[in-house]
Amino acid sequence: MAAQVKALVSTKWLAEAIKKKCVGPSLRILDASWYLPKLNRNAREEFTQRHIPGASFFDIDECCDRASPFDHMLPGDSEFADYVGELGVGNDTHVVVYDCSDFGSFAAPRVWWMFRFFGHRSVSVLNGGMKNWLHEGHPVTDVYSTPARAEFRAQGNAAWVKTYEDVLQNLTDRKFQLVDARVEGRFRGLEPEPREGTEPGHIPGSINMPFPSFLDSSGLERPVEELMEMFQVAGVDLQQPFCVTCGSGVTACHITLAAHLCGHPGVYLYDGSWSEWFSRAAPEHIVSEGKGKQHIPTCQ
Repeated sequence: MAAQVKALVSTKWLAEAIKKKCVGPSLRILDASWYLPKLNRNAREEFTQRHIPGASFFDIDECCDRASPFDHMLPGDSEFADYVGELGVGNDTHVVVYDCSDFGSFAAPRVWWMFRFFGHRSVSVLNGGMKNWLHEGHPVTDVYSTPARAEFRAQGNAAWVKTYEDVLQNLTDRKFQLVDARVEGRFRGLEPEPREGTEPGHIPGSINMPFPSFLDSSGLERPVEELMEMFQVAGVDLQQPFCVTCGSGVTACHITLAAHLCGHPGVYLYDGSWSEWFSRAAPEHIVSEGKGKQHIPTCQ
């Protein structure tokens, strides 16, 4: 099945699949909604009130590395396998991921990427998400049925992830391009970061491609021709390796999805992203039009 699965599926396709009662071991729908605290939205509560029929909730703050000081970092193979197995996902399951963001998509590409990272290619993002689903008048429900547990085998592809040390070394080596998905104000250092103790700005040499730009006003992914032109205008060479970053590794995956649709074989992700970089980097490695990172004098 994996070879036939597209990275994007339409709301019409999913509505038909639900109508034909295809949801089960061979097709699972996951609501991957997640919001920054400032929005005061509780994704899990919203799920209990309204979701696409047959969907289960995927919580990126639960399926993560609990030992990391940073939010929702990638879990280990066994943790991921256990988590998605509980959601009824097996290695032969086609997974469709959506979220309820007003953008049309926010965290869903992160979960799409996570499945691919752990070796599961049979995964798609619902194009336009809940926003488009409601716009087209498809049904929602508050009824939840716990799926039967499935067996899932995960094998993470470590080559797809870059560490702080990798990105720091790349400031000198320039072995890969670095593309940041945060909105322009945060990238430039003019708008606040959503996390306390973190100032805005960006990693030296990185290119800004704000994640909302990959979506049109209705929340749908832009056509491939437009995506390719966007990369070209931004100065990103799709024939060369590149790594994506954002605030905490979530919206960076919008760039990964867009690059995948354009035929790029696999983009790296700096999972720690700006949250880790700001906390660890020297002040001279923080580029900002705002106050940046202050030098802390050391005690003699």
